[in-house]
Amino acid sequence: MANIAVQELRAGTTFVLDGQPFMVQKYEHIKMGRGSATIRVRVKNLLTGTILDKSFINSAKVEEIDTIRRPMQYLYQDGKDFVFMDPKTYEQVTLPGDVVGESAPYLTEEVQVIVLFWDQRPLWIELPPKMQFTVSQTDPGVKGNSVSNMFKQAVLENGLNVKVPLFIKEGDGVVVDTRDGSYVERAK
Repeated sequence: MANIAVQELRAGTTFVLDGQPFMVQKYEHIKMGRGSATIRVRVKNLLTGTILDKSFINSAKVEEIDTIRRPMQYLYQDGKDFVFMDPKTYEQVTLPGDVVGESAPYLTEEVQVIVLFWDQRPLWIELPPKMQFTVSQTDPGVKGNSVSNMFKQAVLENGLNVKVPLFIKEGDGVVVDTRDGSYVERAK
């Protein structure tokens, strides 16, 4: 594997540190006075899912890993495992629940995701940034409260709780940001 300088780390870059695979989520270059620059990155451990802040001196190098991003289609859940299919080869891959992690509630039949593989081992899945769901339960909006940006709790078809505007009612479709689980807009 090739070593890469820490100045070349950008969001989405994968590397190995202390035998653990990491993916960069945020990169920051800090230069203070006459001293050497410091590279600060927020990384996600692809095995455990933990997010860490790491600092490197400007001249440090890390070992780059070869990862493969494959588009996959979600099929079904089998106990604690999740089954995906490659839409081109029809090959099925079973991912353990700890790899899917917090993305599990967003998985609906036939949703397209990106699965990150390292040495044929699935490490992580990337959901589409926005997904559409139906509101299954929410309180009715109170007339007269629509002047300001007021929100109420809603339960979606996938069981997630989301704060939605007062005009949203049961049966409405809403678009949710899968990165933070927030309401984006009413589905068209």
